[in-house]
Amino acid sequence: MTSFTESEERQELRRQVAKLASGYGRDWFVERARAGEKTTELWLEIAKAGYLGVNIPEEYGGGGGGIGDVAAVCEELAAQGCPLLMMVVSPAICGTVIARYGTDEQKEKWLPGICDGTATMAFAITEPDAGTNSHNITTTARRDGDEWVLRGQKIYISGVDEAANVLVVARTEDAKTGKLKPCLFVVPTDAAGFEHTVIPMEIVSPEKQFQVFIDDVRIPADALVGDEDGGLVQLFAGLNPERIMAASFSTGLARHALAKASAYARERTVFKDPIGAHQAIAHPLAMAHIETELARLMTQKAAALVDEGEDLAAGEAANMAKYAAAEAAVHAVDAAVQTHGGNGITQEYGMAGLLVAARAGRIAPVSREMILNFVAMHSLGLPKSY
Repeated sequence: MTSFTESEERQELRRQVAKLASGYGRDWFVERARAGEKTTELWLEIAKAGYLGVNIPEEYGGGGGGIGDVAAVCEELAAQGCPLLMMVVSPAICGTVIARYGTDEQKEKWLPGICDGTATMAFAITEPDAGTNSHNITTTARRDGDEWVLRGQKIYISGVDEAANVLVVARTEDAKTGKLKPCLFVVPTDAAGFEHTVIPMEIVSPEKQFQVFIDDVRIPADALVGDEDGGLVQLFAGLNPERIMAASFSTGLARHALAKASAYARERTVFKDPIGAHQAIAHPLAMAHIETELARLMTQKAAALVDEGEDLAAGEAANMAKYAAAEAAVHAVDAAVQTHGGNGITQEYGMAGLLVAARAGRIAPVSREMILNFVAMHSLGLPKSY
């Protein structure tokens, strides 16, 4: 039976992560980003405390918890103004897929480094010409003796410069049918033929986006994660956690913006009362808070379903949570900027930088339009539109 309240252990985890992250805070995070520096210090401290790999089995250095636990870590970091995008990618997507489908040798090889932060793993699925349509990816993998040879391109791949390896989605040819099927390969970022170039972004973040070029990269046979015939099932094992983490990233940003705006509205006096006494200020913040709490509840439901192995129901809930959280974050940040007035678009108050970060949640890792397509088809039974 899934409770609508989190366990005391989960709540304590939230408190401890918030306490740790508050020692860094938004100003520190933005300073790192604007100086072109990384947040490695915070990343490694989270890892040392056992929070980074909290969802990964204990025998590989993790906490043995579920996706709800690592999502809680992600949310609390964002709520303190330190949203770490690679938490979505390394422990949640890559860690989940390898823990679920990897061989014992693969788990021993890659999971400890994901947990302790020393061998962060990126995830590469999106391609320039495929976009949202992951069925159209053209990066291919072919066998050559006891090796695989990968060729293709990827775009908007997070944190390649901070990663030791990348979990690449490629397609192999089915010997029986000749059709291409998706498979997952771990590729070292220093492999010959693996190149990446940074994509200039408006978002204020120490974590960068990259275009990746894979030019006949050779990797050993054991770089294939899971069954060559596992296909989409293995791929989607990482996508529900991805959506849950994205939702937590968004609700954390929303909470951070609302906390800042509420504090400002309690103190700022323009006429005779603090501006928070005016409904034009108070109501948008209250509405955004309600939306955020609703999104958090759906995220919690989605995480519980994933941890219970209910993959089909989890898919619906994870998509809904991601949609709701992105909308809540956009509304919360917009209301927070407006609350600050002119101060809302200064660097000093740190509100405007959140606008692009919050807005990105409507686009990545899956667009709101594709989520609406999913819900229309799978929840409402409407005809497929694409």
